[in-house]
Amino acid sequence: MSRLAAALAGLVLIAAPAAAFAQHGASAPKPGATQSMQGDQASWIADPHMHAFYDLTVQAFAAGPAKVDQAAFQQKAFVIFRDFGVSRHVPPEAMVDHLKLIPGQVVQIAKEDPAVLKSYDNFVAAVFGPQ
Repeated sequence: MSRLAAALAGLVLIAAPAAAFAQHGASAPKPGATQSMQGDQASWIADPHMHAFYDLTVQAFAAGPAKVDQAAFQQKAFVIFRDFGVSRHVPPEAMVDHLKLIPGQVVQIAKEDPAVLKSYDNFVAAVFGPQ
């Protein structure tokens, strides 16, 4: 599991109250089925804040990977992360602290494989892992 996926997975566990887990009983996995150790990521993937982060990443790379202003990208990402924290009932600065390495990791991923920015699905696969 990448550090990026691990950080996002950890936050899912922090942000999701135990009551939410209790509402949905765990079903027994099918024999031989691949299981995610990151928990339910669907609500994160569908969240408008993650879409905004993808859009920001695409915008940051618009002039090419060599022209990414990583400091500006990080600061704009932190604004999105603060809003995301509020929407998930997590203190905004706690969300930023938890996700602080993500912008740099996303820049590195996109520089190594620009195809991750071609679609939101590609971005999700790179950030969250295969779904």
